[in-house]
Amino acid sequence: MVKEPMQVTERPRERALLVGIERPGAEWSCAESLAELERLVDTVGAETVGTVTQRLREINARTFVGKGKVAEISAALAGLKADVVIFDDELSPSQQSNLERDIKGVKIIDRTALILDIFALHATSRAGRLQVRLAQNQYLLPRLRGMWEHLASNRMGGGVGSRFGEGESQLEVDRRMVRKRIERIRIDLDKLHEEHKTQRKARMSSGIFRIALAGYTNAGKSSLLNRLTDANVLAYDKLFATLDSTTRRLVLDDGREMTLTDTVGFIQKLPTTLVESFKSTLAEITDADLVLHVADVSSDNRIAQMQAVSDVLEQIGAHDIPQLLVLNKCDLLPSEQRAVAAQRLPQGIFTSAISGEGLDLLRRRIEQVANASSPVMRVLVPYTEGSYVRLAHEQCSVMHESYVEEGTILQLRVPQNLVARFTPLLID
Repeated sequence: MVKEPMQVTERPRERALLVGIERPGAEWSCAESLAELERLVDTVGAETVGTVTQRLREINARTFVGKGKVAEISAALAGLKADVVIFDDELSPSQQSNLERDIKGVKIIDRTALILDIFALHATSRAGRLQVRLAQNQYLLPRLRGMWEHLASNRMGGGVGSRFGEGESQLEVDRRMVRKRIERIRIDLDKLHEEHKTQRKARMSSGIFRIALAGYTNAGKSSLLNRLTDANVLAYDKLFATLDSTTRRLVLDDGREMTLTDTVGFIQKLPTTLVESFKSTLAEITDADLVLHVADVSSDNRIAQMQAVSDVLEQIGAHDIPQLLVLNKCDLLPSEQRAVAAQRLPQGIFTSAISGEGLDLLRRRIEQVANASSPVMRVLVPYTEGSYVRLAHEQCSVMHESYVEEGTILQLRVPQNLVARFTPLLID
């Protein structure tokens, strides 16, 4: 008997209906925000089959959108054969519960749940996975009641036990479990945070100038890191391709070594639970000497994206760190639009991680910022103190070196943390 070959069928993509609202004075239009939400849907592997929008001044406290719009969503589902309805803003637990009662037969999720799902798919390191799990459980905890309401509503009529149903008791059990899980994850994260803190402290005491890349997701930070440091870091044209921070060595033209760290990309409406959960990753930004704010200059939404990044930098206390604005992907920008961007963003450095344009200028600007924080010192190192010469070459910028009978004369740019070490050797 001849066996037929097994047919491997690919799991069909989920079909999503997106729901957004247009609010007067919003920085992002509803169409722009839904376009980004559609990219998030594609990143998680689903397919957008339709959108529903509504202009609102005030959010409906019960169902987020109006009663008529809920009915419109229900009617649209049958024809679109959608599996999931995704709202472009975060729903309160009661709004999600009410929508699940009013819109039957499909999953109801919000933008926050979608972003958490993407982070769960892309987290690779132990710290990244723990940070995502913490955010997921913090998101889940207040929503447990809605998950058990179907049990509570099935309680039998009066009599003994009618005031104490299975759903409510299980709800309390689940709440305790989730709280304990959150507590355990926080303990594990605190341990990792201390380890990372020790590593960062060692880097800080080394006197090496530290640079952090920060920017909107998919602005090209990983590609820029690769081009500047000859690294081989994952760089996909997808939202949130990078979650875990990556540090590489950057060597400037004068031989000075620095560290360059790529960090998680930001996004508008970034859930506050994620910002809190990723504090150990974002600490790479707050501990930096210089932040390269990387923006996709070819994006029509570049100004709004830059503002979203600035908002998060302020939220984590990194807004006072020196910054350079890097306008990446300039090779995708037509010349007339580039002229407009140059006029509106005169402080920006136009770069292309693909063609290499502007990278020499970026290196010079980095060197200027680094030098501004490092005084020039002329020292005489006795030949018996060779460790100072080695320290100078490893952690300072050696501008001139000569030899006399008493020892080695060095003219250096010295990081602030090493100034006291070289002060006793100062000459003229």
